[in-house]
Amino acid sequence: MSDLRNPGDAWVVAEDGGRYWGHFGAAGLLAHDPARGILLQHRVSWSDHGGTWGIPGGARHEGEGAIDAAIRESHEEAGVPFDAVLPHYAYVIDRGGWTYTTVVATVTTPFEPEMNDPESHALEWIALDDVENFDLHPGFAASWPLLRPVLGEDPQTVERLLAEGLITRIA
Repeated sequence: MSDLRNPGDAWVVAEDGGRYWGHFGAAGLLAHDPARGILLQHRVSWSDHGGTWGIPGGARHEGEGAIDAAIRESHEEAGVPFDAVLPHYAYVIDRGGWTYTTVVATVTTPFEPEMNDPESHALEWIALDDVENFDLHPGFAASWPLLRPVLGEDPQTVERLLAEGLITRIA
């Protein structure tokens, strides 16, 4: 019997002692539609931190860039059309030997998310002011206070985060 999984689909233990999904790291898409908010995924119970809400994302493939991985994963998990988002910034969490990249993108062509695989209970557009009312994935919850100002509401904070190297500009 063959294993058809991608070699990136595996657990790793990083230098910080934590166990993380994605042999080559992982990435997710923070898709922001100014009219509707951000796209969140209610994660199925069998997934890591199941039952929480987070952004669509997952393991990177070998040799795959973080931006490509975030867009591919969001397409696979939430039906995000490849040409419907414009990436602007990347925020990288480095755990020592494992990284997670959040790609911050603006929705350029409105779309309705679709559950294309069994990894979601629900997919919803959530207003920015309501995000903290959800039971968030711990990693996303920790990143949200830094990421929210990047969504175009606070240009001074964005410039400070860029200057401090906490985020990088994509486009």
